[in-house]
Amino acid sequence: MLSSMKTLAEIWPPYGVSLIENDLKMTVITDADIPGLVDLASGGIHEPDQMPFSTPWTTAEPDLLAANMVRYYSGVRANFTPEKFDLLFAVRIGGELVGTQGLHTSHFAVTRTGETGSWLGRTYQRHGIGTRMRRAVCAFAFDHLGAVELTSGAFLDNPASLAVSTKVGYRPNGRLRMARREGEVAINQRLVLTPDAFVRGEPITVTGAEQLRSFLELG
Repeated sequence: MLSSMKTLAEIWPPYGVSLIENDLKMTVITDADIPGLVDLASGGIHEPDQMPFSTPWTTAEPDLLAANMVRYYSGVRANFTPEKFDLLFAVRIGGELVGTQGLHTSHFAVTRTGETGSWLGRTYQRHGIGTRMRRAVCAFAFDHLGAVELTSGAFLDNPASLAVSTKVGYRPNGRLRMARREGEVAINQRLVLTPDAFVRGEPITVTGAEQLRSFLELG
């Protein structure tokens, strides 16, 4: 008896998920995306004297940065379970890789909440892409995964990220004092978004949501 071999997306449903809005396309990061992401990050995400991330991963030397990114993305897949998962999307504009958009959560089936986070190559910043990809992942979380609340955060010295959150409809949700670079404390503005406050953009076309819901045991 002949049997047909399953595709990788059939074996691992997150790989079958895509979000499309006009020339914006977001697909869950695979190994094939990693070289492009390494190249993009190596080209710069922020000015050298700035640090938008709570873990200063961009300060690593180029070879170590590349190896660390492989370790990180491999770990995301290895630790992806219904109880705790990271949906990390490679973001493309007109087919060109520009950055990543993430949705991080634990016990989603119970809490129906997650945390959004992202980065863009410096060349692609300040063109409205960050707002579009955040709106796309929020629409996906609310409309297709059944989220009831999404959170985010940005340091007070990162006004661009805070501006994106405001455009999308996030509201202030307290502040945290956090260790950032070695010996440095920074104030992180916490943010929260609910479906009623969500400022939508253009409609998105979603592929693979039903298979992902089943994989995540969301009913």
